[in-house]
Amino acid sequence: MSTPSTGTDGDTDSSGGTRQRTVRPSDKPARTPPPRPGSPGSAARTPGEPPRTSLVGQLRAVVSAMHPRQALAFGVAVAVLVALMGRPPREWLVSGAAVLVVQLALGLIDDLVDTEEDRQTQAPGKPLASGLVPRGNATYALAVLVLLAVPLSLQNGLVAGALLLASLVVGVVHDRWLHRGLLSWVGWAATFALLAGFVSFGGWGREAEGTAPVTSFVVLVAVLGVLVHVLVALPDLVTDHRGTVRHLPLRIALRTGTPRLLLATAALTALVLAGCAYVALTAGIAR
Repeated sequence: MSTPSTGTDGDTDSSGGTRQRTVRPSDKPARTPPPRPGSPGSAARTPGEPPRTSLVGQLRAVVSAMHPRQALAFGVAVAVLVALMGRPPREWLVSGAAVLVVQLALGLIDDLVDTEEDRQTQAPGKPLASGLVPRGNATYALAVLVLLAVPLSLQNGLVAGALLLASLVVGVVHDRWLHRGLLSWVGWAATFALLAGFVSFGGWGREAEGTAPVTSFVVLVAVLGVLVHVLVALPDLVTDHRGTVRHLPLRIALRTGTPRLLLATAALTALVLAGCAYVALTAGIAR
């Protein structure tokens, strides 16, 4: 029996001989070339494994977990208040930067504490819950933020710095024990009141000594904190309702409906802001 040549295949006919059959290209099994090193298919992923990202992508994801827009709004608001008190521009910058860093740390703590809850409710825009950011990377970033927050806070004065760092402690207590229940407003009210004291007592350098804030201004700012809590919570009410969260805004919305709650909160926020402006222009922020 002869050996089939390349490009042919052998079949045995009825006479026992071998006839040659030409193999068409479509009869040959398709061969997939191996992936090139560094290509998307070069490293296989197990099902459900989050996609690997570059260093820049990791940094963006970590920053996203810090709630940067909210932190920036806090920093700018405090810098504006410091400017309205007639203090020099360098104090605007250092006070705003200190609040910005503290709020970034609080945003990251919030996502770290709520990782499992966010994963179960499939909350959107949560890099930690989706696995895009490893928990170790987020913890490292938090440590860096805290190390930055301490000198920046104390640069505003020992008393002012202590008040700002106390807001960091309040935020941790809020995220761990308060924000899922009826007392979710307490952390927001306390944080806003502490920020009023931070602005009032602040100055330049650790030896700076300001004065206590006006009581009516502190009360109005604390109420503003509760209203901001409601406004911030409104976009996530549906997601929160899927999980174990039953904070104050959700409880009210279940009774009144989200549109009514939004309108009422917006109106009250405008009134409280007007009250803050009136007190700041008449009695002042600090005594």
